[in-house]
Amino acid sequence: MTVGDHGEAEEGVKPRLLLHTCCGPCATAVLERLAETYDTTCIFYNPNIHPESEYALRLDQARTLARRMSVQLIDVEYDAAEWFTETSGFEGEPEGGKRCEVCFRKRLKRVARIAKDMGCQVFGTTLTISPHKDAALIDRIGQEISRRTGIAFMSRDWKKGDGFKRSLELSKEYGLHRQNYCGCEYSRNPDSS
Repeated sequence: MTVGDHGEAEEGVKPRLLLHTCCGPCATAVLERLAETYDTTCIFYNPNIHPESEYALRLDQARTLARRMSVQLIDVEYDAAEWFTETSGFEGEPEGGKRCEVCFRKRLKRVARIAKDMGCQVFGTTLTISPHKDAALIDRIGQEISRRTGIAFMSRDWKKGDGFKRSLELSKEYGLHRQNYCGCEYSRNPDSS
């Protein structure tokens, strides 16, 4: 199910979107593009981010952006231990491999469940703004979850149309910290990618 298939908002009312936000910098250009069309709430659910100090920094930057752009940000508990359990056996996978697929699925499933509980018509993610993320894989996972939950998935490759470039510009303008690795313990280890 894609946006527009089901659960449209009433005429003249913006559809409610729960947007998974991996970090403030990645959300910048996405929120800018969505502002006129959706009633967007961001959700920060990223148990993959390690160490916890990096998680706290990225959450702080997401909060800073949410305030600046006047959107609500939901912070879901940090459950890194569960993430390590679910990705066990995939430690040696290269960046973009099976471990990432498990990670994307875990996060998007949780976001979709929360979106449904909130009465949102749509859920999506900022992950595809990264040139290092496989937008087709993320879309496939989102569509699978959409079919199971009945919540439309926003299928977008945000890096298209200079989305990533715009996120760099806005991050600089807003003074946001840009991280130098995806987030998980294995992506920060240069021997794992």
